[in-house]
Amino acid sequence: MNAVEIKDLYKSYEDGKIKALNGINLTIRDGEFVSIIGPSGSGKSTLLNMLGALDVPDSGSISVAGRDLKSSKKLNEFRAESIGFIFQLHNLIPNISVVENIEIPMFTQKLSSKEMRSRALKLLDDVGLKDKADMLPNKLSGGERQRVAIARALANNPSIILADEPTGSLDSKTSSKILKQLIDLHEDKNVTLIIVTHDMDVAKLADRVIEVLDGEIISADEESLINSKIDV
Repeated sequence: MNAVEIKDLYKSYEDGKIKALNGINLTIRDGEFVSIIGPSGSGKSTLLNMLGALDVPDSGSISVAGRDLKSSKKLNEFRAESIGFIFQLHNLIPNISVVENIEIPMFTQKLSSKEMRSRALKLLDDVGLKDKADMLPNKLSGGERQRVAIARALANNPSIILADEPTGSLDSKTSSKILKQLIDLHEDKNVTLIIVTHDMDVAKLADRVIEVLDGEIISADEESLINSKIDV
């Protein structure tokens, strides 16, 4: 089964004045790591929002993890069950602890409080931050907050990780650590990893680079990138 199947996808805003997506066709295989690149306003973030069921298309079809997103109801449940989100600015809730932030995606699952905390602590341990469990997010560095965001994204055992500029606000050393954790996750658990980025060094780490311009995919290169990956 393919992780993503998109056919003739269109999306516009402001009564059609802004054409964000203009006939997108795309297939992403289960377990594939792809990067989506393009200039500001090209439509790449809109595409990511579509994949995460955060927005709906005007026309066309979109299937993610075997789910027809255009006709499905209860998309919040779908997101909770299948998708892990990582955002550039973390989106952690500031007034609850790190471990409580990680527990949030588990609320839709039938887990006891003890089970949720145990799983959250294990995820924190996996990203090297178990000792920060009871701290508030604003007591952590930017890199640490992003690692918490990764742990939170994994809380629901997602089949797909969507990351929007996950290293955009980090220094190069911290970025490398974050990318390594994401790639290890992709390789160890066969998670489909989709990263939106403006950084070609990040993009080249993927199995395939999808380039978006003016709401259209202008290239979906694969073979030329296989031998151009860089160490993280």
